[in-house]
Amino acid sequence: MSNNYNELNAQEQHVILQKGTERPFVGEYTDNKAAGQYVCRQCDAVLYGSEHKFASNCGWPSFDDAAEGAVKREMDEDGRRIEIVCAACEGHLGHVFEGEGYTAKNTRHCVNSISMRFIPKV
Repeated sequence: MSNNYNELNAQEQHVILQKGTERPFVGEYTDNKAAGQYVCRQCDAVLYGSEHKFASNCGWPSFDDAAEGAVKREMDEDGRRIEIVCAACEGHLGHVFEGEGYTAKNTRHCVNSISMRFIPKV
């Protein structure tokens, strides 16, 4: 791992490096409504702006768009879902779903809180 990455605890490593999932409704950002930016916990790259966050009641933070070029989509190992990873460090973020009708963009980035850090708008 590069020296430019933040040190991760065991739980963060499980989700970000080993593609784990935190339990629903326990993440620190699931219900966060504050203005600001969400950055990758591993490399600090900007991932999402709070203006794209919405309440999906799925148990994880949901966004209908990412910062330009910030998130890569890959086929999940299960062959059914699309995994999303940080484009800068390839840390696991969660999954993306389309066609659910939650927002006009019809997209839901379902992200583990533990994969991100929130920086409030000043």
